[in-house]
Amino acid sequence: MSPRTDLKIIKNWIMANSRILDLACGDGMLLKELSLEKKIEGYGLEIDPEKISEAISNDINVIATNLDVGLSQFSDKSFDTVIMTEALQAMKNPDLVLDEMLRVGKNCIVTFPNFGYWRARISLAVYGRMPVTKKLNYQWYNTPNIHFCTVSDFEELCAKKNILIKSKEFAAEHVADKFFKGFLPNLFSDTAIYLLSK
Repeated sequence: MSPRTDLKIIKNWIMANSRILDLACGDGMLLKELSLEKKIEGYGLEIDPEKISEAISNDINVIATNLDVGLSQFSDKSFDTVIMTEALQAMKNPDLVLDEMLRVGKNCIVTFPNFGYWRARISLAVYGRMPVTKKLNYQWYNTPNIHFCTVSDFEELCAKKNILIKSKEFAAEHVADKFFKGFLPNLFSDTAIYLLSK
């Protein structure tokens, strides 16, 4: 079992024996765990050759794909759920990727680091430099994250696109943040997890 809170929540949202597409699947461990625990039929898309090799070694059906060009190889609603964990902010056009996820999947799940998290805000305000936190652990010049967003930004985009937020959860590492994230998730959560549909 993975220790990441977002992955535990995702597993709870996945129906047994469902058809899953994992975008930017990395080493494929989420799909492997879902296959073992939920008996899903899973496919992964990944662009990094090293991660593709790792996914193949984990017995994952993985396709080399640049997600920024879309998912034209898949027909509408061909998957029960399309998942993207902590990669939406690294896409050139995250809004279009989200559209494609909702086209090919009956549901989609996205997770992303919340740039509105108070520790990130304080870091920027006090030090005047781009924040480096546990979830945003890159320097400004080598980060793959090109579209930072907050919980509020994401929910505004969903409203604009008439995307239904079926469920949402928020993760935090620190005890005080875990308590307050339910009241003020945009301020106290370091990771946002959304279950969406059209």
